[in-house]
Amino acid sequence: MNQPSYTGDETSGAVPDDAYARKWLVLGAVGSGIFLSTLSGSIINVALPTLSREFDAEFAMVQWVILAFLLTTAALLISMGRLGDIVGKKPVYLAGLVIFTVGSVLCTLAPSLEWLIAFRMIQAIGAAMTQALGLAIATEAFPAEQRGLAVGYAGGLVSLGVVAGPTLGGALLGFASWRWIFAINVPVGAVALALVFRFVPNHRPAHRTAFDIPGAVLLIAALTAPLLGLTQGQADGFGQPTIIALFAIGLVAFVAFLVVESRSPHPLMDLELFRNATFSAGLISGLFAFTALGGVLLLLPFYLEDMLDYTTLEVGLLIGLVPILLAVIASLAGAASDRWGTIPLTIGGLAVMFAGLLLMGRLTLETTTLGFVLIVLPYAAGLGLFQSPNNSAILGAVDRDALGSASGLLSVTRNLGTTIGTAAIGAIWAARTAARTNNITDQGPTFAPLDDQAAALRDTLVIVGIALLIPIAVSLAAQRRTPP
Repeated sequence: MNQPSYTGDETSGAVPDDAYARKWLVLGAVGSGIFLSTLSGSIINVALPTLSREFDAEFAMVQWVILAFLLTTAALLISMGRLGDIVGKKPVYLAGLVIFTVGSVLCTLAPSLEWLIAFRMIQAIGAAMTQALGLAIATEAFPAEQRGLAVGYAGGLVSLGVVAGPTLGGALLGFASWRWIFAINVPVGAVALALVFRFVPNHRPAHRTAFDIPGAVLLIAALTAPLLGLTQGQADGFGQPTIIALFAIGLVAFVAFLVVESRSPHPLMDLELFRNATFSAGLISGLFAFTALGGVLLLLPFYLEDMLDYTTLEVGLLIGLVPILLAVIASLAGAASDRWGTIPLTIGGLAVMFAGLLLMGRLTLETTTLGFVLIVLPYAAGLGLFQSPNNSAILGAVDRDALGSASGLLSVTRNLGTTIGTAAIGAIWAARTAARTNNITDQGPTFAPLDDQAAALRDTLVIVGIALLIPIAVSLAAQRRTPP
């Protein structure tokens, strides 16, 4: 018997009697898009050394293949989430899949590193539209008592996409050109488009409101300017007037954004949401967790390929051992949070990640393949334990008509964190390498002696681990403020 497609209009004012009848089909359809957009954000990591050699480019320039995607996505997520709340989540999500797939085609044809970076930004516009609304659509498809279960599966797909990227990328690089890393998105994007069009209901808002254009412009400036400063500061120096000006512009734009939002009748972001301790703690914790992940995914390919001399295929397989554990634990943790609560599991996951990063601080040039696996898996387990309960806590703290905005904010923390992690942790690694070599080279950390590169990498991972004590403290404070 054929399943009905959901292409007609529905309002979000009331939940129909059969609203949850096709929940697994909706989750599967949206999940394909969630997996695709997050996969694309991480699949390129393992190719950075290859791109550096292919285009004869320095580390700081090659980083922009990742940073352009993450920066553009982070800047647009909240606006796209709000747009979904206004005009309907399905049309925005479908448009995002189309734009993302077209961007992938262009990336495969890029004639230079500069064009590749530009085409990655087009990809990112589509990714922002799907990432902002994926979890919101999945949450709407399930009843409240199964929210953790739905978010757990969706979170598992996010984690799988983020961490499985290096595996697939390494396999493709082992047998074909780097261009296939982008070409693989095209058939997957087409399948996701067909599934979403057929099975995702088109819930339209009962009362359409205006889109806050001034707020959107100010927010993009507030996010983009400091991130540009953070990334470009690695090459130019953070004391340069241009870099200082970028941070100042970001601060002024953020203050102006808060003023505009507090006075707008239809704000891009409801600032009252942040009065909820669980909501705020969840966003802060997600920001720190994905900052750490961005740094880990940046550093490990250089450690395995350049320092330990593994092939790109072996690098992808080694990094990709964690997705299965990550996805399974994320799914189980999401279901467990429906029974035992979200904050205890969130704190537990952060604690395991903290211990895992300290353990990763023991990686050396003599580390064996088995040793690497045993050292990295605890960190992956902690991320899986943390992510789904934290996502469930954030989405459970808002009303249905704000799910798009909340989902956008959640995705912002993931992309913003990964962007900061890629830039800041890359800068820390470079600084620690320079300190250990007494600045014997000004060509970046990859030109330093391997012993010094590895020692600087250990320093960096320990620093990142210690930083996770901040979200642990914030989550503990939120738990004390949350009624039993």
